[in-house]
Amino acid sequence: MSARTVLHEADISRALTRIAHEILESNRGAENLVLLGIPTRGVTLAHRLSAVIGEIAQTAVPVGALDVTLFRDDLAKQPTRSPRPTDIPAGGIDGKTLSLIHI
Repeated sequence: MSARTVLHEADISRALTRIAHEILESNRGAENLVLLGIPTRGVTLAHRLSAVIGEIAQTAVPVGALDVTLFRDDLAKQPTRSPRPTDIPAGGIDGKTLSLIHI
């Protein structure tokens, strides 16, 4: 059985740009916006979205990580992994608009 490509590079780039625009639209810009990725893949996606949002809005968007492993309601059913450290961006999150990124 051969592997089938679901999204090509251009498709992924277009999807990231659309998601970035949706985030900017929902938050009325990038001011006070912080992206918190849920480990593991959400952190990678948050960094990619931050780069795209930064290009669109011409401003840096801080990225952090929020591990919710110990708060999951399916721990009995899912294999657990070691919790990852929560990483709050240098500017903190008080008074900020947070966008949680999870895959």
